[in-house]
Amino acid sequence: MRTSRSITALALSTCAVLALTGCGDGSVPTAEGAETAGHHHGVTTLYGPESELGEGISRTYVVDHEGRPREVGIRMSESVLTGLPYGPDAEMTMLMLDLPAGAPDTGFDHVMLDWNPNGHDPEILYGAPHFDMHFYTTDADREVDPGAPDFAERAARLPDPEYVPEGYIPPPGPPVENTVPFMGMHWTDAADGVISGSFEFTEVLLNGSWDGEFIFIEPMMTREWLAAKPSLREVVKQPSSYQRTGYYPTVYTVDFDEQAGEYVVALSGLTMREAS
Repeated sequence: MRTSRSITALALSTCAVLALTGCGDGSVPTAEGAETAGHHHGVTTLYGPESELGEGISRTYVVDHEGRPREVGIRMSESVLTGLPYGPDAEMTMLMLDLPAGAPDTGFDHVMLDWNPNGHDPEILYGAPHFDMHFYTTDADREVDPGAPDFAERAARLPDPEYVPEGYIPPPGPPVENTVPFMGMHWTDAADGVISGSFEFTEVLLNGSWDGEFIFIEPMMTREWLAAKPSLREVVKQPSSYQRTGYYPTVYTVDFDEQAGEYVVALSGLTMREAS
């Protein structure tokens, strides 16, 4: 979310989820996220421009295997957790991260990385200091303008059930009220317990929609959880059908690369899917 836009709106964005059936061929490729950069066996790691965060830097990367994408993610130096804006008067930090020049098409357009020093609404769920990482598939986030005359109509248009990732549900209430300006509506996995009340926020993987289409995947994680240098690997839940032909991630990982001294957040196992 951009610093000039409502943090309250961002809060509403995180409480969401809708369900459907699974898809895919059952294969889950291995994540490359914590590997160091380099060239081996036809695999090249390409990096996007560096952006300052805390006392360190963040940047996107893409793992290229002989011209085909295997993984897209964010690498952040260990020192990003030092010197971040903090305290009740601290403002949110928002970075727009470009993907690496010359990388094969991953199915993603850009990444928005936010640091929320005081969390956001609903505070009971997301009040802890945390990072939001929006991997956008298009630049449609710029169209989610509440001042536009067709905003309510487009916000109310949800993806058809066959395009909803398995187990994901939208937030309760009117879509127009749950659509975050310049972001979209955030859906959560029902299994995470956000709606049922059993959710305890350390990390979560969201999906976001706008105007009848999913337009982002969003890892969220607390600073405290990331500082513990976790090792997480989860299967990315799939829909039964796809609106666009392209690559889709099947694995979500968070690791700490000891050799590089970097936190690595990855969407990997990129697999080609045909629109239907």
